[in-house]
Amino acid sequence: MKQVFSIFFFLFSFFSFSQNLAVLKYKGGGDWYGNPTALPNLIAFCNKNINTKINPKPETVETGSTDIFQYPLLHMTGHGNVFFSETDAENLRNYLMSGGFLHIDDNYGMKPYITKELKKVFPEKELIELPLNHPIFSSVFEFPDGLPKIHEHDGKRPQALGIFVENRLALLFTYESDLGDGWEDPEVHNDPAEVREKALKMGANIVKFAFEN
Repeated sequence: MKQVFSIFFFLFSFFSFSQNLAVLKYKGGGDWYGNPTALPNLIAFCNKNINTKINPKPETVETGSTDIFQYPLLHMTGHGNVFFSETDAENLRNYLMSGGFLHIDDNYGMKPYITKELKKVFPEKELIELPLNHPIFSSVFEFPDGLPKIHEHDGKRPQALGIFVENRLALLFTYESDLGDGWEDPEVHNDPAEVREKALKMGANIVKFAFEN
């Protein structure tokens, strides 16, 4: 028990001083590598606007690797299938319980797969929608109406869904919003500047919240 406490104390200390993030590489055939310009652009925006000092080139880490514990924030995206092995699920659970934060951004079509796999990580928990007064919507920039709509897919409203660990939001699933597309280089999706700005500002809120909570 003492050894477990020491490990968690070390990880908490590491998260407290680290300001980097990584892309989560998962199994199942889904395009975990989607939106290649998204995170570098979000990082540049955060470093310029909210005084972070994040490495401009995000690393890639595999779900089952202990390398995930080097990062207070992991970003996960894609369109298709997701699969977590028992080792992956246990590793991700330990990461989230020890203070890590996972942002899953549905690039379209990810929800049925990730919902199923998250049951391996937290069998006892459900994704629940965040209320509009949750601090993630105001940690830097104000979003009184909640998650912004960046791309239209199925005509559904955007939702910010979360999993809490001891009252701390540890996992955020952004659905029907497509923030990552809004972070990409302008020529990729030809989004208007004001739409990209909303996406980047909401992304900065997520980064700020993850680093400080």
